[in-house]
Amino acid sequence: MARSIATNTSVDLEALLEFVRPRHRMLIATTRRDGRPQISPVSGGVDAEGRIVIATYPGRAKTHNAKRDPRTSVVVLSDEWNGAWVQVDGDAEVLDMPEAEDALVDYFRSIAGEHSDWDEYRAAMRLQGKSLIRITPRHWGPVATGGFPADVAERLDAQA
Repeated sequence: MARSIATNTSVDLEALLEFVRPRHRMLIATTRRDGRPQISPVSGGVDAEGRIVIATYPGRAKTHNAKRDPRTSVVVLSDEWNGAWVQVDGDAEVLDMPEAEDALVDYFRSIAGEHSDWDEYRAAMRLQGKSLIRITPRHWGPVATGGFPADVAERLDAQA
């Protein structure tokens, strides 16, 4: 049985965004005041300007950290645990209410499409006092898949 071989595919910004758009499971990494990473699982999307968008609350650590130090990284995962993934490094901007309201509508659309009642959604976002983190991609790694390095897979297959 042939072994799964790890892959790394370099992509330009357009291909990166095409990869990210249908994937909404992410890990966001911000920097704590002491320099250590703070990592949170989040749901995210891509807005019309090509920024990764993540809804949050103003009191969350990731929000405070992104306001203090906008250098942020996001690992975008596939739905399948062993599916393709990519790390995106960029500059974060945090929007709080009321400025975040329209951007939160765009965030929802990027993940789930049209809402059945936008007035209800907007009211809920205002009531919850939601914030939005927008990350402009600056650098990204290749789109990667897990598996064995090719030379190791060949050795294992030869011994099987």
